[in-house]
Amino acid sequence: MQAKKRYLLLFSAGACLVLLFCFGGIQVPLSRRGPSRRDDRSLAGYHPGARWRPLPGYLQPFSPWEQDRSDDLNEHISPRQKRDTLSGLYTGKRCRMESCFDFSLCERNGFKVYVYPQQKGEKLSDSYQNILSSIEGSRFYTPDPGQACLFVLSLDTLDRDQLSPQYVHNLKAKIQSLPLWNGGKNHIIFNLYSGTWPDYTEDLGFDIGLAMLAKASISTENFRPNFDVSIPLFSKDHPRTGGERGYLKHNTIPPYRKYMLVFKGKRYLTGIGSDTRNALYHVHNSEDVVLLTTCKHGKDWQKHKDTRCDRDNTEYDKYDYREMLYNSTFCLVPRGRRLGSFRFLEALQAACVPVMLSNGWELPFSEIIDWNTAAVIGDERLLLQIPSTVRSIHQDKILSLRQQTQFLWEAYFNSVEKIVLTTLEIIQDRVLLHTSRSNLMWNCLPGGLFTLPQYSTHLRDFPFYYAKLGIKPHPKFTAIIHVVTPLVSQSQPVMKLLVAVAKSQYCAQVMVLWNCDKPLPAKQRWPATSVPVIVIEGESKVISSRFLPYDTIPTDAVLSLDEDTVLSTTEVDFAFTVWQSFPDRIVGYPARSHFWDSNKERWGYTSKWTNDYSMVLTGAAIYHRYYHYLYTTYLPASLKTMVDQMSNCEDILMNFLVSSVSKLPPIKVTQKKQYKETMMGQSSRASRWADPDHFAQRQTCMNKFASWFGTMPLVHSQMRLDPVLFKDQVSILRKKYRDIERL
Repeated sequence: MQAKKRYLLLFSAGACLVLLFCFGGIQVPLSRRGPSRRDDRSLAGYHPGARWRPLPGYLQPFSPWEQDRSDDLNEHISPRQKRDTLSGLYTGKRCRMESCFDFSLCERNGFKVYVYPQQKGEKLSDSYQNILSSIEGSRFYTPDPGQACLFVLSLDTLDRDQLSPQYVHNLKAKIQSLPLWNGGKNHIIFNLYSGTWPDYTEDLGFDIGLAMLAKASISTENFRPNFDVSIPLFSKDHPRTGGERGYLKHNTIPPYRKYMLVFKGKRYLTGIGSDTRNALYHVHNSEDVVLLTTCKHGKDWQKHKDTRCDRDNTEYDKYDYREMLYNSTFCLVPRGRRLGSFRFLEALQAACVPVMLSNGWELPFSEIIDWNTAAVIGDERLLLQIPSTVRSIHQDKILSLRQQTQFLWEAYFNSVEKIVLTTLEIIQDRVLLHTSRSNLMWNCLPGGLFTLPQYSTHLRDFPFYYAKLGIKPHPKFTAIIHVVTPLVSQSQPVMKLLVAVAKSQYCAQVMVLWNCDKPLPAKQRWPATSVPVIVIEGESKVISSRFLPYDTIPTDAVLSLDEDTVLSTTEVDFAFTVWQSFPDRIVGYPARSHFWDSNKERWGYTSKWTNDYSMVLTGAAIYHRYYHYLYTTYLPASLKTMVDQMSNCEDILMNFLVSSVSKLPPIKVTQKKQYKETMMGQSSRASRWADPDHFAQRQTCMNKFASWFGTMPLVHSQMRLDPVLFKDQVSILRKKYRDIERL
């Protein structure tokens, strides 16, 4: 009887529950977990059936219901609940390029970026102003929104910590009122800090809709692959352009330093991010593993201090952070309140191999950078194994890791401009997938920012990968002679130069760039040669036209010549032979140098003949044709316009460009003593070389170029390459380039 009553009671309760469920009284949450990467395949072409309620985010990027609900949540739920709820509130939570980006906007004018004009009364932080300035100074920028493929807000979204003085209030309403917002489609939002004490969630405080996020400290859980971009956390003092070089000056063997593993930073006694740093004392040994923390920070740190605080603070003050950083092989990068840390970029610059201890952090630019070649990825749960792990790494691997930290630092991280440009290049590769860069281009010198896939997607077409591919450049060169004076006599220097160059066994063809105001001479006026001679009229008769990427250049090497250059066939042959071993550099004869004038606090230019040089002038130099493409497309129009207006400094600008790419000096080859005097004696350019204004202009150019590059890319060298047995007291018959010594 008792059993019968129990069954009846259970049956009644079950029936009531079924009725409540059917009439909507109870809602069963199916899952609170975000979409996995496995779901990506269903996003591009998935259309829900009639009996499924469509996702509101893909049709309505913003609705009043969501605004009201968000306001209510802010008042009545805890920060943790708010985080969990908002993770599903963003309408673009499951966005990918295929589903939330309008590719048609990029088909008309290519990949162009529009920055909204700054609104009256809106203040920008220095860091966000640097980001916008970097975009506006790039080749991607367009002032016309009708030509844009990507849009960037002029509202400061970098710091979304409500306790920060940089926090922008009412951002949600301001963004929704923008006429081009379109639910966030084709927009990118930059952010460094999100959430606030005590949980520091990744909530930005407004619905980003279908916009992409370029965010620091982003977790793998919230990161949308092939849509968002993880950027590094950088300080407000991070330089806008240029940036310092890495601190690995010499490849010391073995690559060990004074310390094996170091860290110095705050220890959080309570709240998120406290576990890992609180446990560091377990592996600290005060010898080669020095992990220092202090709890002496914040206004009320003494209220929460534990028994270790005083001892930790005393030990903390004994060591200088910079001294530790530059004298350690590995640097620990544990998570703080947020997943990212300033320690990451500091370690990269110092050539201290980062040991990552931040579970769930999507590392900066993880889409393109192979971090296994530059860092050690640890696990917070296995902290005690970290010392033995780093000790087991072979010294060859350590040297390789340190070298890669320097490459990555200088290629992508040492300035705000490079961080921003890397972000834009990543998005451009997604948009123009057929011309995207390979993994090797991103992870090898000179890096993705200088390897433009619009030029070619084949590695063999660039001057940087011959050794890696096991191939050699094309065995011949194309000579380009820049002519600015009319042809009046067959005995002019340009005629002798053309004949001498055409006799070279390595010459494929000669191009004459006619930048003279007079009409082109008749074809029969040019001397007969064994190689083709192509005469091209210069575009707009400007001096920069000598560096245009002409389709008529069939070879990898370009021999650039001024019309009054005096070179023999032997000198041309030897210079090209040297270039074949250094295809990423400028190789040539006339050398110049730069110096810092401490009295005038500016860069100076000198033509004095010394053992030290940093430029090889393009009046007689060989380089790879790819630099013509870079000169035309990478450099800003302002610099090229300045050069064209002065008809001067184009050779200096090319040296700046090549040195900034290769990080190496040019190469000077054997040169006869009469070279300078011979050039000064020529009628066509004697006035230019003797004109003091010409020299003053070149001084001005040096400083203008250095200002745009943000640093001085030129590198000094004292190396000169001579032929074997050059000037040796042996028979001239034993020397291959015997004619050079007779000049």
